[in-house]
Amino acid sequence: MSTDRLSGLARRLAATIETPGPALPDRESVGHLCQRLLALLFPGAFTAETVTDDDLGTYLLSHLAAVEGLLIAQTHRALGPTVPVAQARELVMTVLEELPRVRELLATDVDAAFNNDPAAPDRRIIVLSYPSIKALAIQRVAHLLYRLGLPVLPRIMTEWVHGRTGIDIHPGATIGESFFIDHGTGVVIGETSRIGKHCVLYQGVGLVAWNPLARDDHGELQRGQANKRHPDLEDHVTIYAGATILGGDTVIGSHSVIGGGAWLTHSVEPWTVVTMKDPELNIRLRRKRD
Repeated sequence: MSTDRLSGLARRLAATIETPGPALPDRESVGHLCQRLLALLFPGAFTAETVTDDDLGTYLLSHLAAVEGLLIAQTHRALGPTVPVAQARELVMTVLEELPRVRELLATDVDAAFNNDPAAPDRRIIVLSYPSIKALAIQRVAHLLYRLGLPVLPRIMTEWVHGRTGIDIHPGATIGESFFIDHGTGVVIGETSRIGKHCVLYQGVGLVAWNPLARDDHGELQRGQANKRHPDLEDHVTIYAGATILGGDTVIGSHSVIGGGAWLTHSVEPWTVVTMKDPELNIRLRRKRD
């Protein structure tokens, strides 16, 4: 195509696009940030580096410095050019101070996986290969940024790990200790969900919105935590594959079990078991046996 035709095409395309605003967080750099966070939180598991007791301190300091630099840069881009870099740096330090607590929570998540999955031979295999650990590590850090009101960046972080695990957890979701997602593919946890301690979800579970289009007196869509539209789980809840729990007023009581394929739009009290009736199966041989 000639230069003139390309120039004309560029002008036509530009007419359909709003003028770009201030720089947003860079997705590639956010991916590097997430990789560094995983390497920091699980030394030796997410890099080719060999880490020993003697060099653990040096390793952690190196990765902390890298995380700090990436996080300051991307936080500043998320806040916009009118916000001083010093403000972004202060916000980042608030998050970094919470990393030891995040690491303690993740240790309980690893224990939950080991205690609930007989296919797990040891905890190191869980860290190395279970998608739920990666998804929870990134979500728990992104949740800190979300709570501080940082726009855009937390969601990019959880979408980065969603693309690599098939587990979609909004950074706004609040998740207690000892949480395990078995297999994980297709799990969706919405922004306003609150999950208690020692809960287990299997693949394809959705904690999702029911009639989310609530509007205020001016007709504007209510957004964020102001529109409680996703369900809550109390402690020790197990939800089996393919179940869908809907609605901001829906609370699954502690020690309840929700069977696979269930569709639930109302609360259940503690120690409840919810199951679907057996389907009417039509079973026949494809051909007569010899």
